[in-house]
Amino acid sequence: MTPDKKVKILATLGPAVDGIDDIRELVEAGVNIFRLNFSHGDHADHAKRYQWIREVERQLNYPLGILMDLQGPKLRVGKFADGKVQLHRGQAFRLDLDTTPGDERRVNLPHPEIIAALEAGMDLLLDDGKLRLRVVTKYADAIDTSVLNGGELSDRKGVNVPQAVLDLSPLTAKDRRDLSFGLELGVDWVALSFVQRPQDIVEARALIGDKAFLMAKIEKPSAVEQLREIAELSDAIMVARGDLGVEVPAESVPQIQKNIITTCRALGKPVVVATQMLESMRFSPAPTRAEVTDVANAVAEGADAVMLSAETASGEYPLEAVQMMSKIIRQVENGPDYQTQLDVSRPKAEATVSDAISCAIRRISNVLPVAVLVNYSESGASTLRASRERPKAPILNLTPNLQTARRLSVAWGIHSVVNDRLRQVDEVCSTALEIAQAQGMAERGDTLLITAGVPFGQPGSTNSLRIETLI
Repeated sequence: MTPDKKVKILATLGPAVDGIDDIRELVEAGVNIFRLNFSHGDHADHAKRYQWIREVERQLNYPLGILMDLQGPKLRVGKFADGKVQLHRGQAFRLDLDTTPGDERRVNLPHPEIIAALEAGMDLLLDDGKLRLRVVTKYADAIDTSVLNGGELSDRKGVNVPQAVLDLSPLTAKDRRDLSFGLELGVDWVALSFVQRPQDIVEARALIGDKAFLMAKIEKPSAVEQLREIAELSDAIMVARGDLGVEVPAESVPQIQKNIITTCRALGKPVVVATQMLESMRFSPAPTRAEVTDVANAVAEGADAVMLSAETASGEYPLEAVQMMSKIIRQVENGPDYQTQLDVSRPKAEATVSDAISCAIRRISNVLPVAVLVNYSESGASTLRASRERPKAPILNLTPNLQTARRLSVAWGIHSVVNDRLRQVDEVCSTALEIAQAQGMAERGDTLLITAGVPFGQPGSTNSLRIETLI
């Protein structure tokens, strides 16, 4: 499992991947971390897939991250007497708390928090944005709207409210049950959906504690507006372009993606670009040229990871999708401008010993032909700071903690090795050289940069840097 790319691949599991052999093939093709989507499947399904991943991890002796993605609140209209209606531009249409089946004039909206948050002039989007309604009059238990964009509206279609912040927790009763199950199972990351404000992260963190890392999904306009505050409270960010592309103008999504990546790099927080990256490969063995360009752009912009959703969960070509994504990543990373672009966009270092060493690592690796950067880390914090610099050489993270290695599986350029010897190592350099060679990351005559902390093994103490040659 010698690393051949720095940007990681996050793949969603579903019925398209059926067993340990399939998981192993995906890992060998380039997957670093797997997503369990709790919007689908039951606990037994997720437990089974969790065990498959852990068995492959054991077989390959390669740390694999597991992310559970919570469903979050799903806002939907009620049902219609005839199953569906046709709405026309300019017509009046009411949404109310009455549970009576709807018709062409009205339908139930079983979410009083939406009615409470809306004001005249605000828009509602229905069915993934296909229909747009504008609020004309608001009542205590209903809203009257005018149809701006019409079309067919059927039972239980989704509702998006881009211009309002709802008095609604991102964690439903189902999410709380799922979260308890996932944490007991042992997931490494929790992805929080429907994040609207920094307080949502605080609420989720109180439940998660230190049992897993927290990834905030940016899919609401209010979250975009408070991005930095949300990112500071989170361990990582996901650019969830599906719902985001419904709630903001589609043409705004590329710039928002760039801004999110830039903000996360400045903070040293991993950032994942997700949704519809190779969408056509659900049904085709080859992607469109536009999809290839989309993945390439995310890589070039400095993302830590790119995600496959339905392509690997329910698509017909899950292995081919991973193989294609790996090819795109390698092609961009081996391009003549990739490292130059990363250096130009490098965020300013903070006045800390860890950042000073990380900056030195990057500069030395640009001067000397460094094969690999080796970092000893208990918690992974100093390794993440090294990753933030986006150095030319790959980063070999040596840790005694399997949990640390799994959690770093989403971060750019980091390849982790777990070894209990690392708890009490007297010969730091010789051990680093030995493991780097065993991992296929260095050969005789290669130059290595080795960072560690004194006293050794104490989290947060990284304060030394050595240049060594593998003899």
